[in-house]
Amino acid sequence: QVQLVESGGDLVEPGGSLRLSCAASGYTLDSLDNYAIGWFRQAPGKEREGAACNSNTDGTTYYSDSVKGRFTISRDNGKKTFYLQMNSLKAEDTAVYYCATDISLVYNDYGVVGCLGDDYWGQGTQVTVSS
Repeated sequence: QVQLVESGGDLVEPGGSLRLSCAASGYTLDSLDNYAIGWFRQAPGKEREGAACNSNTDGTTYYSDSVKGRFTISRDNGKKTFYLQMNSLKAEDTAVYYCATDISLVYNDYGVVGCLGDDYWGQGTQVTVSS
């Protein structure tokens, strides 16, 4: 069983920054570098969407159009922790953010176009962007 615990959610003003962390543990998690990782978010009244995901095999990284250029996903395999650095936050970034491992990246003929979660999810952390 893999456990994921997010932290770092907060209330921030538009234009501000936050860094979310996701600490992974569990007896089946021998090494984080064996898993693709991802950050998903769900705004009120909307479906959960993949915001940023990273492959563990070829280093491919996916960002949704709405966060591209502002968010950065990273990992520290030794600490079994991964991160989402969020800059230039906007009101529309307000959502519950979930980390996930063992996710799948979705490709078309031109490259990565999305990511999908599977079994391992964190409990979620609230990010509110408001003045």
